[in-house]
Amino acid sequence: MAPAAARVDTGMVHGRFQPFHSGHLEYVLQAAARCSELVVGITNHEPGEVPPESTSPHRHLPEANPFSYWERLLMVRAALGAAGMDLARVAIVPFPIHSPSVWRHYVPPGVTHFIRVFSAWEEAKAERLRAAGYLVVQLPVGAKEVSGTEVRRRLAAGEDWRGLVPAAVAELIQPGRPSVNWLGR
Repeated sequence: MAPAAARVDTGMVHGRFQPFHSGHLEYVLQAAARCSELVVGITNHEPGEVPPESTSPHRHLPEANPFSYWERLLMVRAALGAAGMDLARVAIVPFPIHSPSVWRHYVPPGVTHFIRVFSAWEEAKAERLRAAGYLVVQLPVGAKEVSGTEVRRRLAAGEDWRGLVPAAVAELIQPGRPSVNWLGR
C-alpha cells in the first residue's frame, strides 16, 4: 500500500456505517486531512443485492444492516458537519463494493482510496481496489475501540450505546429501535 503522508486532490473512504460510530468518524477525518475533496461511499446500499463474504460472513445479513442508505447518509452528514468539516468538500454516494464492474459510475477518476485495516475483510477490499487500478493508501490504526456490531447489540438490548457514536448521530437514532429520525425531531 502507498504511504499515508501524501496529500491528494480527491480521496475516498467507504464502509457500511451500520450505524456511523465514533471509529468511523475518526477514519473519515483522517482521510479528509489528506485530501482536498472527499467522497464517502456507503456500501450495502441495496441490501437484497449483497453477497456473502468469506472474510466477513455477517456483513450481508439483515440484522447487520438495520439502517437504510438514506439513514446512514444523514448520519454521516450530521457527524461530519458537527465535527466542523466543510460539507461543500464532501460527497456522500452509494458504493457497490461487491460490484467492481460498476465502480466507475460511483467513483471519480483518479480517486485515492483510504483504508484502515483491522481484518481480512479490509485487506480483501484493498486488494480489489488495487486490482481495479486504484491507488490505495492505508491509514494508521490503533486498537479498534468501537464496532458497529457492538452498537447494534446495545441498541437491541436496550443498553447504553450513545457513547459509541458521535453526538450528532445519537440525536438521529430513536431510543429503543434502530431507526433514524430523519426529520430531526
